[in-house]
Amino acid sequence: MRVAKYGLGVLGLVIVILVIAWATSPDPKFNPASFEDKQLVDSVAPLKQAKTLAQFVGEDGSVRTLLVTGFRSDTVTGVDLTEFGGDGGANPFAALASVSNLPSTLEEVAEFPSSEVTFDRLLPSGSSGNRHIGSGTNFPEHAEESNSESVFGFPKFGLATPARTTVRRPEGILLDYEVEFCVRFDRDIASLEDFDVAVKGVFLCGDFTNRNAIVELADPDNLDSGSGFSDAKSGPGFFPTGPFLVIPNNLNAFVSDLRMTTTLNGEPRQDARGGEMTLNFRQLVEKSLNDMSERRFVYRDGREFLAEGKTISADMSLMSGTAEGVIFTGPTRADYIEMIATYVAAGGPLSGSSVDDIGKATFIQNELASGHFLQPDDRVRHGSSYLGNIEVLVTK
Repeated sequence: MRVAKYGLGVLGLVIVILVIAWATSPDPKFNPASFEDKQLVDSVAPLKQAKTLAQFVGEDGSVRTLLVTGFRSDTVTGVDLTEFGGDGGANPFAALASVSNLPSTLEEVAEFPSSEVTFDRLLPSGSSGNRHIGSGTNFPEHAEESNSESVFGFPKFGLATPARTTVRRPEGILLDYEVEFCVRFDRDIASLEDFDVAVKGVFLCGDFTNRNAIVELADPDNLDSGSGFSDAKSGPGFFPTGPFLVIPNNLNAFVSDLRMTTTLNGEPRQDARGGEMTLNFRQLVEKSLNDMSERRFVYRDGREFLAEGKTISADMSLMSGTAEGVIFTGPTRADYIEMIATYVAAGGPLSGSSVDDIGKATFIQNELASGHFLQPDDRVRHGSSYLGNIEVLVTK
């Protein structure tokens, strides 16, 4: 009897300790981030530094390319490249290349007949294909909050959407935001020599993430495998792109000073500059080209190459990776206690499920109940210093 009472006492003490540990566990709603003191001022890059293009469909049904001179919250001002003797067409690189005598300053450009186009008429700045290359943990602080020791790539599937758009949050999904810089090229890139001679266009982009797929499929001990990331980051509306395609004279110097931000319902969440990238875009291209020999990336229960034909084709985009401040955080002390309790309550080894499977399901349900992740009617805004901005409404 004494032994039984002693055992019950110990059990009761353990339960009390676990309850206290559960009740006092931290409950982070998102990852913290550092922010610059100065408010972001978005403007058009000086023409001597970069050329800023925007595209829309004209009344005759043809795609028109503007050399942008300015913009407000809902309107872009620019001069149609045909005013400088250029050709039309949907390819912005070709439209720009067809202009032989472009003025050297925005003030000189402004002397030509200009057009005003509302943001909701602008076409996506992203490339036209439905396959792109994503970059994981390429900003040191995000790598730290993700417990990742290296930069890795993965294929991302989905068409680019415009700067004013929506993204659907399916029921039961932990939907997260990410702001990134993206690059596209005027030609296929099969070598660093191709990259060096290519005309490069930079644009702002978003990268929405289904965190359920990360929890269920990613290998936390080997994120470089890319497992789970293609499923998590591919889907309709998961690749919003900014209003402008900006073609800098010097890509690395231009991107290094670029600033990108995220706000959620007006609350600052992300703030970083391109110079913080662990690998710059040339290095990302080199890494990508060296990772195209194996069909090693899991997507929808199949295996994919990082890119077909060992080439970053002209209809693909290359993404920079995101900075700190995303919503997703790892399991807390309370989560682990609930995972174990749920596994025991289900019968432990007799449940027919592993502790890992039950733990992941428990964690996802806890995060859904917390309401930390994106909800219908949330508004995500990605801003930048020279690439314009993106506004996304989350819908059911």
